[in-house]
Formats: sequence, structure tokens, C-alpha cells
Amino acid sequence: MTTEQFRVPGVACQHCVRAITDEVSTLEGVQRVLVSIDDKTVTVEHTDQVSSDAVIAAINEAGYDDVARL
Repeated sequence: MTTEQFRVPGVACQHCVRAITDEVSTLEGVQRVLVSIDDKTVTVEHTDQVSSDAVIAAINEAGYDDVARL
């Protein structure tokens, strides 16, 4: 199991949390998605088959740009 954290500056409300969680959760191998409005971060627990690029693409697909891996 791998845990990665991403900075997502646009996270501001519960709608953001749901949109990101729903999109990232569709990736096969993702076990858990935690979105922090206060820290503007997304923490993803996943198997090794999920790449950082795939997580970033999913966050982008949810409508959030300027995503950076921490």
C-alpha cells in the first residue's frame, strides 16, 4: 500500500471534496481518498498499480488544476 499527498489549491468546499473523492475513487487500486479543505490537500492510499500521474489526471478531470505532488 502506498500513500501519496497532493496540493490542490482550488479545494474550498464540500462540493470540492465530493468531486475529487468521486473522481479519484474510480481509479482501480485506490483504497482511500481524504480531502482536506483547510490544508488544500488530497491524500490517496492505493496499490502500486496506481501512478501519481493517474491521480493527478483524475483530480484535473474533477475540475482542479495546479495540482502538485507533495
